[in-house]
Amino acid sequence: MDNYPNQNNYKHLVEGTDIRIPLSNGRYTNEINFDNAATTPPLKSVMEAINNFAPWYASIHRGTGYKSKLSSEFYENARKTIAKFIMMDMDYSTVIFVKNSTEALNKIAHKLGHENKGGIVLSSYMEHHSNDLPWRKYFRVKYIDLDTNGKLDIQDYEQKLRLYSGQIRLVAVSGASNVTGYKNDIHYLARLAHKYGTKILIDGAQLIPHSPINMQPAYDNEHIDYLVFSGHKIYAPFGTGVLIAPKKTFKHGPPTYVGGGTVKIVTPQYVMWDDVPYKEEAGTPNIMGVVALDAALKTLNRLDMHHLEEMELSLTQHALNKLNKIKDVIIYGNSKNCIDRIGIVTFNIKGLHHSIVANALSKEAGVSVRSGCFCAQPYVQKLLRISHKEMDAHRRNPNLPHPGMVRISFGLYNTMDEVDRCIDFIAKLADNKAYYQKKYPCHYFELSSSARY
Repeated sequence: MDNYPNQNNYKHLVEGTDIRIPLSNGRYTNEINFDNAATTPPLKSVMEAINNFAPWYASIHRGTGYKSKLSSEFYENARKTIAKFIMMDMDYSTVIFVKNSTEALNKIAHKLGHENKGGIVLSSYMEHHSNDLPWRKYFRVKYIDLDTNGKLDIQDYEQKLRLYSGQIRLVAVSGASNVTGYKNDIHYLARLAHKYGTKILIDGAQLIPHSPINMQPAYDNEHIDYLVFSGHKIYAPFGTGVLIAPKKTFKHGPPTYVGGGTVKIVTPQYVMWDDVPYKEEAGTPNIMGVVALDAALKTLNRLDMHHLEEMELSLTQHALNKLNKIKDVIIYGNSKNCIDRIGIVTFNIKGLHHSIVANALSKEAGVSVRSGCFCAQPYVQKLLRISHKEMDAHRRNPNLPHPGMVRISFGLYNTMDEVDRCIDFIAKLADNKAYYQKKYPCHYFELSSSARY
């Protein structure tokens, strides 16, 4: 029973929260999952929707059977569920189903890259690799600088918009960082992008599951032009993601992938492509993944995203308060409060490699966290102040254990008692560093400051 009776507890809505796992001492405990930024467990409503829909499952579009028509109707209605959740203008934008955010970003990079033949994408140093590497294939990428706390430098953003005006094909930034949890003011960023004549894409993989969003009408200068997110980070881990884009972006030209479901007419001489979004969803769609995502979004709407955000931030503030009292704990980003952030806390214990901390938490306390660079190596390198020379040593010897951090990330089902259990064990680690260094050896490369670990 939680010691915080006023806190809502939504564990009963989530699968697997009562599973007991083995510890290194042979005992069993309920796992604490603080790795929600990587992926979330399914909601029970999602599993119920999958099981309820399974008997009616059929291939969608073009089928004349009752189940096929029913499946097709559900699939198309799911686009409306998504549009409602993000307050999207369906007359202007389209919902394209993909596997995940990474595929969505690669798809839009491919489309814009082939049409624009070069130019600049303005991104930032805080991006996940998925919102960095695809742009490098087709464009020159310029990066918005960060301030001393690791937040976007808005002055530098506008300076680069002005400097490269006419050359920028897209601004591509995260809605919330998967490293520090910082939320960007996406509508202010959009207003500036539009002021300088370019469109904006928001990587919503971390933002959408934890914070309400409004894409704003297409005529509004704060409108979000492109948005991507993944089902597996929003309690629907069944292989579906979403790309929101203006319909006109994909109106002309061939789709990224060609084949079944992408055409109206094919002869040996010519091809007539189907309309958007159908031509961009090649092959048999993952309707079960769409069922899962539809159910998850409807559940979150009922729970109210504003309320869930407040809950998760209360956990975050509690964790920050406790971590700040532990000697030798280094917190990255905003270490004091929950202004403009989601429920993510990254830290290190001075003198302990991040992998030691993560392993000990798992094996001895039953707490799952993430350690490393979280697929955001340039951002982590900046936060840790790692020089190019130091990274060259790792490039010469990739087997060296990498510098990184430990990340705690919250979901709607986590509790204050779980935070206490986790932070209390972190305090134990900080007080017994020599013991845990010996127990979980990690012969890591010494940088100039052990604080980087």
